[in-house]
Amino acid sequence: MELPAVNLKVILLIHWLLTTWGCMVFSGPYVWANFTILALGVWAVAQRDSIDAVSMFLGGLATTIFLDIIHISIFYPRDSLSDTGRFSAGMAILSLLLKPFSCCLVYHMYRERGGFLGSSQERSAYQTIDPPELRTEAQKEKTWTRAPRDFWILEPGCDSVKTGMPGKDKRK
Repeated sequence: MELPAVNLKVILLIHWLLTTWGCMVFSGPYVWANFTILALGVWAVAQRDSIDAVSMFLGGLATTIFLDIIHISIFYPRDSLSDTGRFSAGMAILSLLLKPFSCCLVYHMYRERGGFLGSSQERSAYQTIDPPELRTEAQKEKTWTRAPRDFWILEPGCDSVKTGMPGKDKRK
């Protein structure tokens, strides 16, 4: 089953709105837990290539599922609620119900960014411009060495190498 392509910003906006409405009744730990996780989501949006950011957001969403269940069940006001209180509690419960689906979508984004649980992949910031199949055999066989305190320059179209020091040319 293919998950729909949903932007991370949409997930954040929906949970921010529901959390804001839920904060009218539930305060304290509910507010801290949910807005901290939303801050991790903002980090995941800002760092589009970061596996760490999206994995922290995913882990935080999963954690707040359990924290919200505990917090809502303990602190749900059993007295007569006003319409605003019922609305606020309903939005907190709706946010809780949407979080497992959001976790699935964020996990899909985590996989798209190259993250897999249990693997530590080193990602290099260096990327070659030319694909390896376009390089000639002569370019593949060339090895460069560097002498202390000077640099070597390969002149185009010839096999001579000039050092950075005047009067010292080397032939290969």
